[in-house]
Amino acid sequence: MPLPQDSAGRHINYRVQPGGPLTGYLRVPGDKSISHRAVMLGAIAEGVTNISGFLEGEDALATVEAFRALGVAIEGPDKGRVRIHGVGLHGLKKPAADLYLGNAGTAMRLLAGLMAGQEFSVTLRGDRSLTKRPMDRVANPLREMGIQVDTAAAGRPPITIYGGRPKNLHYVMPMASAQVKSCVLLAGLYAEGETSTIEPAPTRDHTERMLQGFGYPVTIEGNRASLTGGGTLKAIDIDVPADISSAAFFMVAASIAPGSDITLQHVGINATRDGIIHILKLMGADIELLNQRSVGGEAVADIRVRYAPLTGIEIPEQYVPLAIDEFPVLFVAAACADGKTVLTGARELRVKESDRIQAMADGLQALGVNAQPRADGMIIEGSHDSTIGGGDVDTHDDHRIAMSFTVAALRAAAPITVNNCAHVATSFPGFVELAQAAGIRIEQQVV
Repeated sequence: MPLPQDSAGRHINYRVQPGGPLTGYLRVPGDKSISHRAVMLGAIAEGVTNISGFLEGEDALATVEAFRALGVAIEGPDKGRVRIHGVGLHGLKKPAADLYLGNAGTAMRLLAGLMAGQEFSVTLRGDRSLTKRPMDRVANPLREMGIQVDTAAAGRPPITIYGGRPKNLHYVMPMASAQVKSCVLLAGLYAEGETSTIEPAPTRDHTERMLQGFGYPVTIEGNRASLTGGGTLKAIDIDVPADISSAAFFMVAASIAPGSDITLQHVGINATRDGIIHILKLMGADIELLNQRSVGGEAVADIRVRYAPLTGIEIPEQYVPLAIDEFPVLFVAAACADGKTVLTGARELRVKESDRIQAMADGLQALGVNAQPRADGMIIEGSHDSTIGGGDVDTHDDHRIAMSFTVAALRAAAPITVNNCAHVATSFPGFVELAQAAGIRIEQQVV
């Protein structure tokens, strides 16, 4: 099987030396979830939407290219600035070819909802990693809305949506997934009458917030979100906060590396995304939220993190969907915490860019950590006094696995080589340079 490549066709490994504190002020890239949605909603709004702080990673850039192919004029990105000339709810055009979305699962699932309301068919494709991810979770509710949707075997991509006029749907979601919720609500923009979702646990609410920001009424009642089709979105200006999922790697790094004291600037702390903060605090982390404010309807703060010895915990299940993307690096925190950390209720981790439960368990075990995978989580026996072993680990083509084991090297007894890191650029361009500036001794190797 060929090694994954970055956009320049290179194979990338990281070589990370042990030790060293993290210090200074850091600004991680813009929030990926918000960047995707800003482009999508700006494209179907009336007027010109200006975005600042846009994430110029490969995933978000794939969304930009998709909407250009759908007939939307988009200027940039240029230093995080993007200008979108919206075409309105019914102004998208049939693309000349399939839409290629790279590794962007969010783009594929949300676009499926938007494409359900178009008067043309479109096929959405992805890279090798995305082609492994389940799409029936969005195809099935769209079929209930009367839309024909075809997938490859086992409900995997590519996915073809034969657009039309969706029927309204009141959808009780079988899993906690912001992508599924967003897909149904975006299809509901084109339906007659009210479309609603009921989720089994809270998930990120960026779609609902941003629709409201574009002037489209969305009603939130507990775990139920609803809207009525046929309205209009009006262009706005959007300042994208720094991504808490990217900040999480440095939050854990500073928590486990003695002598660390960092401040992460302008980070989004949306209450549906802040599970990482709650979990680390329960483990004893020294985290302080400074300069809390609201930017474009999103809560933002500067996050100061200083080293503190961590203790293993049983992770409360109510925090699991609020930290679902951050668990790979939280497993590293658990390996450096004194005692047992137990995670349950996180089966969703098995259908991310990789099986993140198995991938992290395999890597931690290879480094000498007692990590026992379970169907819906993991049990890790850690110690804040001992070190992690050195060696080689594989990322399984998953950017979050790559960055998590980079953080683990701070507490390693010997260097760690993290193999197959090309996908880091999908969500965190400039990761190596920012990690070096913070004090992590990382070298990027082209192989």
